[in-house]
Amino acid sequence: MKQRTWPVKSEGSRFTALRLYSGSGKKEETRLRSKRYSSITIPFRSSREETDFSKLPDDILQKIAATFTLPDLQTASLVCRSWRDSLRPLREAMLLLKWGKRFKHGHGGVRPNIQKALDSFLKGAGRGSTLAMVDAGLIYWEMGKKEESIALYRKAAELGDPTAQCNLGISYLHSEPPKREEAAKWLYLSSNAGYVRAQYQLALCLHRGRGMDRNLPEAARWYLKAAEGGYVRAMYNVSLCYSYGEGLVHSHRQARRWMKRAADRGHSKAQFEHGLGLFSEGEMMKAVVYLELATRAGETAAAHVKNVILQQLSVTSRDRAMLLADNWRALPTSH
Repeated sequence: MKQRTWPVKSEGSRFTALRLYSGSGKKEETRLRSKRYSSITIPFRSSREETDFSKLPDDILQKIAATFTLPDLQTASLVCRSWRDSLRPLREAMLLLKWGKRFKHGHGGVRPNIQKALDSFLKGAGRGSTLAMVDAGLIYWEMGKKEESIALYRKAAELGDPTAQCNLGISYLHSEPPKREEAAKWLYLSSNAGYVRAQYQLALCLHRGRGMDRNLPEAARWYLKAAEGGYVRAMYNVSLCYSYGEGLVHSHRQARRWMKRAADRGHSKAQFEHGLGLFSEGEMMKAVVYLELATRAGETAAAHVKNVILQQLSVTSRDRAMLLADNWRALPTSH
């Protein structure tokens, strides 16, 4: 994992931007959808009269269920025969989505074929699934067909898909010319739905004043939300906010705490900076472990500091530090 370092003033903002994200098969997205759609509640017209579920119009039901995953659709399909029949296109879309992912990544005994993946995603999108719209939009974006990509993202975003709202906001930021106010609107919607990638991107916009007034306390608040949701880049930026006193009260302890969290989750720049911090505190062997991890991840400046420390350690301590680095595994993140 390579992350830009906190640049000098001539390079502009210290905070890095975020690429588009498909949300395909990710635990955080599954958790978010499950939380939002774990149950379906239809209000009763009176305390004595039950609602006739079968009378809900097909188009309304399909819009409500457009963002559902397969387990949600299977549960909703058990409500009544009318719902089962109405939701059949979305259940079919889940099968098409599954094959699309296989073709895209070469899983399930099939060879990678991006065109077949796109065809499967588009068929799923045609059946109303926002998950398929997002995946098709991402392939279009990677092909350079940005208008087609944005059209799919917008359709899914208007149906309430947080991943699509986030990707649409990022797409507008990358438009020529950028549509910053539109981007901010969609990023706010996705962020308020609890989508950590949107929260991080929104924080960057607030920090830089892109599409909205520059607001460091508000930026720090969204960085913190994303960090608490497991987003590693946000953890790193929260550490910097505490370190520089930007949007948060200066706190060396909190800065170190969040830097370590980012380092333990594989952020190479955080590993480098945390290693430097340990070195300054005399924790030589621990410093070597983090500096070695940063070096392996491509932080070339970490190698020089690591080599200086190694000269001060015994052969046993050096071997122990390298063994710890070899056996290190990153803690889980929301990416």
